[in-house]
Amino acid sequence: MSGLRLVVFDVDGTLVDSQAHILAAMARAFAATGRPSPPREAVLDIVGLSLPVAMARLSPAALSEVPVLVDAYREAFADLRLSGGDAALSPLYPGARDCLSALASEPWTLLGVATGKSRRGLTHLFELHDLGSTFQTVQVADDHPSKPHPAMLEACLSETGADAARSVMIGDTTYDIEMGRAAGFRTIGVSWGYHPAEALHAAGAHAVIDDFAALLTVLAEGLETS
Repeated sequence: MSGLRLVVFDVDGTLVDSQAHILAAMARAFAATGRPSPPREAVLDIVGLSLPVAMARLSPAALSEVPVLVDAYREAFADLRLSGGDAALSPLYPGARDCLSALASEPWTLLGVATGKSRRGLTHLFELHDLGSTFQTVQVADDHPSKPHPAMLEACLSETGADAARSVMIGDTTYDIEMGRAAGFRTIGVSWGYHPAEALHAAGAHAVIDDFAALLTVLAEGLETS
């Protein structure tokens, strides 16, 4: 496996623009518990964290309400999905599909996902965008500690037999970058997601790209860690 490279993607804010879905579900969840909805910036800042961790950050003065908020969010998210507007609420970013197809066609490249989404939510998203057969390893919040703990990426390595020195984590948040570095991966930040490019650089991203067209070029520059 030493000649193979592993490329792992975050989902929300990286492959899929789900902010409309997330913001709407979060507003409903907080309204259901009689609390004011957090500001948009605060909600987008916690995207990528496991849901209980995210809710605890958004409502630190009412930690006892976290399980209620988590359940309310999941119910609201599912209701919005069933309303029939899921494709509009969570579209793929421009260029994402072509980029994944190009990487999947390379015999030396393995693809993975490491996401704060639940397995149920990710499965639905894969079905929605016909991505189910794209990835060789898929890690979700149900099975691991929240990002930036490196457990998801360690599981990706274990499942594929890839080397961390020839692996890269691609994401839009500092949690993705910190997780990648903790696992010994190269890290690429994307500027179109939910954390600003300067925060990704500050977290230690080896590169920050502005569109998917740049990703193949950056990957071709080499993955060996220094």
